[in-house]
Amino acid sequence: MSRLQKIWRKKSLLFFAVLIVFVYFNNSPLFAKQRSGPPLLLAHRGLAQTFTMEGVTNDTCTAQRIYEPEHPYLENTISSMEAAFQAGADIVEFDVHMTKDDQFAVFHDWTLDCRTNVQGVTRDYSMAELKKVDIGYGYTADGGATYPFRGKGVGLMPSLTEVLERFPDKPFLIDVKSSDPAEGQLLARYLSKLPKRQQNLLAVYGGDEPVAALKEQMPDMRVMSKATMKSCLIPYLAVGWTGYVPAACEHTELHIPDKIAPWLWGWPEKFLNRMEQADNRVIVVGGDGSDFSSGFDTPEDIKRLPHNYSGGIWTNRIDRIAPLYRYPPG
Repeated sequence: MSRLQKIWRKKSLLFFAVLIVFVYFNNSPLFAKQRSGPPLLLAHRGLAQTFTMEGVTNDTCTAQRIYEPEHPYLENTISSMEAAFQAGADIVEFDVHMTKDDQFAVFHDWTLDCRTNVQGVTRDYSMAELKKVDIGYGYTADGGATYPFRGKGVGLMPSLTEVLERFPDKPFLIDVKSSDPAEGQLLARYLSKLPKRQQNLLAVYGGDEPVAALKEQMPDMRVMSKATMKSCLIPYLAVGWTGYVPAACEHTELHIPDKIAPWLWGWPEKFLNRMEQADNRVIVVGGDGSDFSSGFDTPEDIKRLPHNYSGGIWTNRIDRIAPLYRYPPG
């Protein structure tokens, strides 16, 4: 090896050593701005009946596998949202589908068959007709021996208008369940009529097409879809070690599975600080991303989060999780 090659090799080794040190310190919690305060708690579908996630697919009727009820609330109802906020939720998530008369019904499933006493989809019915449906009809915790909510859900399916009028000063995350851009356009027309103050309390996520259509009409609305997630996270994974945050991350939302989160540059403190500066709301969901309904629903689940974690937490049991932060023992 020539003298010049030796010099070049030493310089290369020094360069990579300096680079490694830079990457480490630039993404470690050392010297990070200390975050304070409790995490942001997001109640999925309000305070709802929960069920085993084992073997769940998009076609699974989850109402037929609920746990023994511990409370009287059904998902996506006014009363469940009210109970969630009273329990300590900062944000409530709910789902919307278009109706035959171009309104939005607040309901989760693709079809009505599983939970209700009618069949088909919400677009087959007017909002007035959906008000006559029993949304508690299909719930059972014992394989169909008993139906504890049958007959108790008539009239409980709310419209989007009802929810927003009932809670004009509360933050919501609205899930557009379809991939139809017309649904995003219609939702934009609904939301654009709200006072700006109320618009600022809302965020919308769902299919790429309706979210993109809504964003085109309401560029200031906080949105999230698979497309927006990719446009933010892929470049961040490539160059985020430098501290650079892509413009696509600004004023949006990220739902990060807790098994994937540790692979993000600067997780948790510096990552959260960077996204906060970009006005990006980060919510941690349970699992590996295969099912974004999975949340942090027990004290044992919370132990998977970093110590003093202060980002957002997705939960299906706000009644169990909020007391860990809002009303700590002693």
